[in-house]
Amino acid sequence: MADILYDTLEKYWGYKSFRPLQEDIIRFVLAGNDTLGLMPTGGGKSLTFQVPAMTVEGLCIVVTPLIALMKDQVDNLRSRGIKATTVYSGMTGDEINKHLDNCIYGDYKFLYISPERIHTELFKRKLPAMNVCILVVDESHCISQWGYDFRPSYLRIAEIRKILPESVPVLALTATATPDVIDDIQEKLLFRKKNVLRKSFVRDNLAYMVRMTENKMDALINILRRVAGTAIVYVRNRKNTQEIAQMLQREGYSADFFHAGLQREEKIRRQDAWKNGTCRIIVATNAFGMGIDKPDVRIVVHIDMPGSLEEYFQEAGRAGRDEKKSYAVALCSSNESSILNKRISNEYPDKKTIIRIYEALGNYFQIAVGFGASLTRDFSIQDFCRSFKFSAVQIHNALKILESAGYLEYDEEPDSNSRILFFVNRDELYRMKFDKLSDDIIQVILRSYTGIFADYAFIDESVIAARTGASHDDVYKALVMLSKSHVINYIPRRKMPQIVFVRNREETNRVVIPRSVYEERLERKQKRMKEVVEYINDQKHCRTKILLRYFGEKLNKDCRICDVCLRKTHSGLKNWEINTLKNKLMQELNEKKSIPANVLAMELPLEKEKNLTALRYLIDNDENIQYKNGVISLVSFTEAKHIGCNLS
Repeated sequence: MADILYDTLEKYWGYKSFRPLQEDIIRFVLAGNDTLGLMPTGGGKSLTFQVPAMTVEGLCIVVTPLIALMKDQVDNLRSRGIKATTVYSGMTGDEINKHLDNCIYGDYKFLYISPERIHTELFKRKLPAMNVCILVVDESHCISQWGYDFRPSYLRIAEIRKILPESVPVLALTATATPDVIDDIQEKLLFRKKNVLRKSFVRDNLAYMVRMTENKMDALINILRRVAGTAIVYVRNRKNTQEIAQMLQREGYSADFFHAGLQREEKIRRQDAWKNGTCRIIVATNAFGMGIDKPDVRIVVHIDMPGSLEEYFQEAGRAGRDEKKSYAVALCSSNESSILNKRISNEYPDKKTIIRIYEALGNYFQIAVGFGASLTRDFSIQDFCRSFKFSAVQIHNALKILESAGYLEYDEEPDSNSRILFFVNRDELYRMKFDKLSDDIIQVILRSYTGIFADYAFIDESVIAARTGASHDDVYKALVMLSKSHVINYIPRRKMPQIVFVRNREETNRVVIPRSVYEERLERKQKRMKEVVEYINDQKHCRTKILLRYFGEKLNKDCRICDVCLRKTHSGLKNWEINTLKNKLMQELNEKKSIPANVLAMELPLEKEKNLTALRYLIDNDENIQYKNGVISLVSFTEAKHIGCNLS
């Protein structure tokens, strides 16, 4: 089996060896074990299911909420000669039916599907006819109500487990999960036996820093001046990405901005410029980073802190994947706690406002009460704002809550690719007569895209235009004419977000926002936000230790490179030096009860003078340690602490 795995890895992906943990996960899955793999973003999660699926018969189903990443992976697999397809919200019924039939009859290896599509009657009807070898649940923390990105649609995954044969293993993947979430994932996915494989979250080369400042822009420029190399700057607002990038450009830096609202071509252009080093700094929302594996990012700066330590750890962890010294810096002001709490209130508008927005949606799309189930509509949030006088923030967050409550699906990704499928077979096509432009376009499509007679393929009109020498508009018109002639089915890319009404429109007084969707999630959000604030304000404990403890991992020593570890105490020694000596001292005193100071000065882990300095500091500042008659010991609970000391 080892030879097959390595042969497959090299044949399709060009690698001669696996990254840490990849092979372990692959072997567990191939042995038929339900497996939860915890791997940091950029750790090569996709290969843990793509490689084993290529070594066995059958279809690998991948459930993922990230539509853009889904399309990229399908394109990537197809470019390697691997048959893959995808089903997600916004596709036509005929399109979905064609894709699913291909998974039954077309010898496909991968079906990427959004969680909302897996509980449709069509999918559940077709699933038993598919020869499934592995069920993969990506971003599996979304299934847990204790997770930071809970999605109710994920709970339905357990239903398809019951349809599949028991021999089909589940591989759940996530980059970050607390112990509660780890248990919850395995329970919700009906693991036959608990089985977790994880890579340690320790990053010896990554220095976590918190900088308190009232002028974040000056602090940012100072950091970028002092730390060379590629950088990511995270903010929580699309408008701010552009403003900060422009500010950096005025200061002479090579910078650009990135958010989910950009057109696909523009996203690719900016990602590529940043990855190849043409652009040094990308200022982005959390839409940037998924599926992007750039090893030499030297610094990640957070202008705005995310709403949970999971999100922070994932975003900060994009720095230093080449294991060279890198920095994750959070810039925080004195009112950071108020800013974070205000964000929570924005994310959870009151229920009356949510229901008013639901009613306005029905009126906006002219859907009568009792109708509208499965209706899909393009949605302009700006036009809706103008029509009904809600704020964009209120609308966005209300739609997310209505989605969680099961009333609709909100796909805010406006830039899905155009798609085409040939209706005629290759022989018929060659017998047909076309004008020169249409013939040139067809030839370019046939050379550029594979499997296009059997399945819909994502296409890029600008690429076709460049290769034919025609304008983008002429290519679009020619494709429309070919579609009208039933040579192809051409589905132009969608430039707007979409709303899918999951069920018929309800009377306003019958709209229910369950406690599990609103109050309980709000409470968990507040708890996670409190943990972020505590992390920011903690000036005593190693930041790596704080983060690892949050994820249930213990680090026995300080990292020695975070801002807390490097901060000097009144003794003149750094925190990590004091903590290192204290840990050793407590270990010695627990064994021997009391030890002469001059002996300790020689035996403790620092240099003699530093040992003496640290001992003086601990005697003066730690109520558990006392010095008397040249001997250091632990204070008993009944004994008063003797502070006076004269170590020499």
